[in-house]
Amino acid sequence: MHRRRSVIVRKTGAGEPIETVQIENGALALTEVLARAGECPEVVLEATYGWYWAADVLAEAGATVHLAHPLGNNWGNRRVKNDERDAADLVDLLRLGRLAEAYIAPPALRERRELVRHRAKLVAVRSGLKAQVHAVLAKEGVAVTVSDLFGLGGRGLLAEIPLADAYRRRVDSLLGLIDAFDTEVAGFANLIAATLAGDAGYHAVRAVPGVGPVLAAIFVAEIGDVTRFAGAAQLCSWAGLTPRHRESDTHVRRGHITKQGSRLVRWAAVEAVGRQRGATPIATVHHRVGDRRGRSIGRVAAARKVLTLVYYGLRDGHIRCLDPTG
Repeated sequence: MHRRRSVIVRKTGAGEPIETVQIENGALALTEVLARAGECPEVVLEATYGWYWAADVLAEAGATVHLAHPLGNNWGNRRVKNDERDAADLVDLLRLGRLAEAYIAPPALRERRELVRHRAKLVAVRSGLKAQVHAVLAKEGVAVTVSDLFGLGGRGLLAEIPLADAYRRRVDSLLGLIDAFDTEVAGFANLIAATLAGDAGYHAVRAVPGVGPVLAAIFVAEIGDVTRFAGAAQLCSWAGLTPRHRESDTHVRRGHITKQGSRLVRWAAVEAVGRQRGATPIATVHHRVGDRRGRSIGRVAAARKVLTLVYYGLRDGHIRCLDPTG
């Protein structure tokens, strides 16, 4: 798939080529080609830019859709690489049972993800705007004497600081943008909370120490159906919080964490570690491993503990190890 056009390759179960066509992207053109494949065809789709609409059209037309994982399939080192060869390789991987598949989230879950991810983007942009304000003050040699420059006291300080005209105009512009982003972030936070109000997993995950409404929404929206994982270890691996493993004969090497997975889930798990208050099970892991192997490794180990608790919260609707004992 590309933004405007796509190449479709059809083969028999034995690998005999049937048809290769290029279409202009659209539901009508895609369903016309699919109709020639008979009832309930097996279709493999590349996980590329804007694949949502194509997966939905194919599923509605009766196809069994498989989403090729962008990192899980070995494309080899072909001398010739083009769209037709790539599509043919996907077909062969599918029919031979060697296709590494990605999870196709249902439309309702994709909408939740859209809300959560957009809020995260807004927060990231707002953080950049705040950093620019600090940079302007640094150029003018202004020492920031408040803990929160954008709170009530900080806004008063910003209003009183004597700045050159160009710097004052830039600071005022940035503050106006920050206020607008504050409104948007708050609006999307309320929308997300209303959307997840009836979700049992959302409320269960909030019982994890350090996990509030924002982090709980990230876990619920990004993980989706947790039963697709065999256990908590598989969820941690999917999130990229497990070390790389390289083994050949008697040589085994385990490196840093893979970081291959949902960046947002990984961030949320690590963020929850930093929000621990008191001697929680997560803080205990953090300090025990951190004292022995360093703070960073301890933080990652504690983040895996967070995801383990999240797994059981989403699977069971509550977390038994956190229940009060009699």
